Amino acid sequence: MAIKEVYVDRELCIGAASCVAVAPEVFELDEENKAIVKDKDAVDEQTLLDAARSCPTNAIILKDENGKQVWPEAA
Repeated sequence: MAIKEVYVDRELCIGAASCVAVAPEVFELDEENKAIVKDKDAVDEQTLLDAARSCPTNAIILKDENGKQVWPEAA
């Protein structure tokens, strides 16, 4: 798997900052206390996945090189 796209669904983000705790090189909270992506390439793919999994609302969306969503996993 190659993660090519990382974004935060601002409607779902509650500012828990668990993603910032796991990958501060990638995520930070903005002035609205919502997570934003600074640099998706700053860490390895496992760390990106760990950060996305840490989100209590599944607000971090990861997609592969084909545009297929890899997190959160489809039900």
